[in-house]
Amino acid sequence: MNDTVDLIQRYYDAFNRGDWAGMLALLDENVAHDINQGGRETGRARFAAFLERMNVSYGEQLKNIVVMANASGTRAAAEYVVHGEYKATDDGLPFAQGQTYVLPGGAFFDVADGRITRISNYYNLEDWLSQVRRVEVD
Repeated sequence: MNDTVDLIQRYYDAFNRGDWAGMLALLDENVAHDINQGGRETGRARFAAFLERMNVSYGEQLKNIVVMANASGTRAAAEYVVHGEYKATDDGLPFAQGQTYVLPGGAFFDVADGRITRISNYYNLEDWLSQVRRVEVD
């Protein structure tokens, strides 16, 4: 259990540093990534491409991170608060104007052999949309 909590904390520490290679090193080659209100992508390479896409449009830091794991260390969950900036318009979403947002979020993980094998991310999309639309201009 403690090793899994440490693994997830290292994952988020790497995220907050913008260390994509560090994050990827913690993932299984065939990691399953469930995108919030979207589909599932499989594989470390697909996750790397996702990180690159997100890095273009969003600058985020996660704060108040709490990580929990089951006794066997095979499953974990994390809750956090996202502090972000919407830097560039993401496909199908409102126009980006450097809007800032603060949003609770969470994730669920499967872990095997010291690697993350599944990540399922969740946040309230409607809350995020209401925050970034507040300064939108037509």
